[in-house]
Amino acid sequence: MTPFQPVADGSVRGRFEPEEVELLLRLAAEAAELAAAAASRPEEDALTDPALVRLLPDAYPGDPEKSAEFRRFTADGIAERKALNARTVVESLARPDDGPVEALLDQAQATAWLRCLTDIRLVLAARLDIVQDGDVGDLSDERALFQRAVYEWLAEVQDSLVVALEDAAG
Repeated sequence: MTPFQPVADGSVRGRFEPEEVELLLRLAAEAAELAAAAASRPEEDALTDPALVRLLPDAYPGDPEKSAEFRRFTADGIAERKALNARTVVESLARPDDGPVEALLDQAQATAWLRCLTDIRLVLAARLDIVQDGDVGDLSDERALFQRAVYEWLAEVQDSLVVALEDAAG
């Protein structure tokens, strides 16, 4: 990845290698699918998967009845917005061939990217048992080590995007 950089018109630009593009496309689609699953599942099922809880957290952790009511009115809208954010990432990574992709993002697209990257990292954190900054999480096997590397790489992508947006605004 070539870190995001501000462009004269206020947009930002970053470059991704083909392997990175494939990974981002897959992870964005998975995050959108998980959000949809969290919105459509009964309350008790949604609470059994930590990744779903991270994507659609309880509004009232101490009150399951209020949480269920809140989720009933908000989950579909939240899941739809998460899917739109993921779609923005997918569309901005569209490419005519198998080469690198230069993602040129306006302010709204960059915000969607940040939200989608956050969703992906929340899912990975849940899968790795990372609860707060500084947690190492599960590193028990090759898959967990790979997920941790992806989690950290996504943090770099996110940081690069935030810095570029600040520079563009500033």
